[in-house]
Amino acid sequence: MKPKRLSLFLVSLSLSILTSSPLAQKAAPQKKTMNIILKTDNQTLNATLTDSPATRDFLALLPLTLTLEDYADTEKIAYLPKRLSSTGAPTGHEGIAGAITYYVPWGNLALFHKNFSYSSDLIKLGQFDGSIEALRKQGKLEITIEQVK
Repeated sequence: MKPKRLSLFLVSLSLSILTSSPLAQKAAPQKKTMNIILKTDNQTLNATLTDSPATRDFLALLPLTLTLEDYADTEKIAYLPKRLSSTGAPTGHEGIAGAITYYVPWGNLALFHKNFSYSSDLIKLGQFDGSIEALRKQGKLEITIEQVK
């Protein structure tokens, strides 16, 4: 092998070893997810939240019991006892059925059961993992939200 090719080969081999080592893989940033459950009188809904400053603030409030109210025939909302951080959040989000969101101007949790258009200042916290039929029932709905550890 020529010296130049040998040098390139050794550099390539070194990079391959470094990036495949357990230490390098551990250092690579990974998106954390957290699981929560929402309990109603007769159902438990499972959901997965993505890691963000707003989500961490939300998790710090749990366990939490809220009374959800209908809003715009697309979502159930409840006001949180404390505002969540909007640091680093996108400027808005589309309301998609099954999305768990936070509406910054009002300081409320919004659980979408129907699709809705893009809304400024809406932060997605996570997504329901299964059926959301319990949210489609008209009228107030009391829920308890807990983090699954």
